[in-house]
Amino acid sequence: MASLNYREHSRPADALTLPNIPLLIDLDDGRLLAQAIVDTIREPLLVLDQDLRVVTANRAFYRAFRMKLQDVHGRPVYGLGDGQWDIPELRLLLEGVAPQHAAMEAYEVERDFPIIGRRSMLLNAREVFFQKSSRKLILLAIEDVTDRRAAEREIANLLQQKETLLQEMQHRVANSLQIIAGILSLKARTVKSEETRLHLEDAHQRVMSVAAVQQQLLASGHGGPIEVGPYLERLCETLAASMTDDNRPVSLQVRAEGGTASSAEAVSLGLIVTELVINAFKHAFVGERAAGRLVVAYEAADTGWRLAVSDNGIGTPQAHLGPAKTTSGLGTIIVEALAKQLGAHVDTVTNSQGTTVSITHGSISHETSEGGFLAS
Repeated sequence: MASLNYREHSRPADALTLPNIPLLIDLDDGRLLAQAIVDTIREPLLVLDQDLRVVTANRAFYRAFRMKLQDVHGRPVYGLGDGQWDIPELRLLLEGVAPQHAAMEAYEVERDFPIIGRRSMLLNAREVFFQKSSRKLILLAIEDVTDRRAAEREIANLLQQKETLLQEMQHRVANSLQIIAGILSLKARTVKSEETRLHLEDAHQRVMSVAAVQQQLLASGHGGPIEVGPYLERLCETLAASMTDDNRPVSLQVRAEGGTASSAEAVSLGLIVTELVINAFKHAFVGERAAGRLVVAYEAADTGWRLAVSDNGIGTPQAHLGPAKTTSGLGTIIVEALAKQLGAHVDTVTNSQGTTVSITHGSISHETSEGGFLAS
């Protein structure tokens, strides 16, 4: 079967094309010159009459298809060889070139030939006018793109293999993180030191946060931009399922207004959200304020984007004492480092009504309520 692809008006850079204007040849003075020009062309070229019979062929055609003069001259183009050129669609297109003053460009065909094997070719055709004769000829240029198509298929196969290996690697990473988290949890239950136990539990939570981000990234697909909204929704569903219970009935909502991110950006955004959510569960919802509400909001515009995590917990009044009198925990340090990687800055608004931590890249307007909790 032939693989066919015809684009009448396109002109790909890799196709051999002739000027899209009639060629004017003085039959009396230019016959030898015309034949010399035809023979000089490096790509195979056929000159056909109105009945699609071969008037002449250049040396490149004979060399490329291993044919002799008697096998080509005077024969219909669709009768050349063992019928490789007998393609109904090609014949129909060529028959319309002269009567319709049309042009055929980048018609692709793939056929099997004796000796040279299977070849992929781009065909281009133009009509030739004569000043002193009503005779019309058709120039049919042939470009062999077999090696190019083979290289393209090889590249496509390599990209598919790379994608498969990447997915396998990410699955293995996610599984390894789960194993590490399990070991940390087991150790935390067996140690006697309260301080050591707290450190192990903290490490367990952070490994689980990375695992959660990894899982949601896998679910979001590969190779293209990731929709931030659905990605954050799945991530927060996982976080809420692992951190909320009857003793801490905290709702976790996501509000996302469009926006996409690369895989690397999505990882950073996911880790930031995970750290801020963990910190809120640890510090905002305690004592009488064990119940509450968390909102993860993301908004994007042409000029930038903004990610905000807000709670209506107890807040952290110490933050108002100023940078010199505050100390940054590990979670804060992680969030600031990830924001820096994204080229964004971190802002915190906190009081007794709650806390909002915003990560802003570029310029974007935002609205918050006085208590730091995002307005409904």
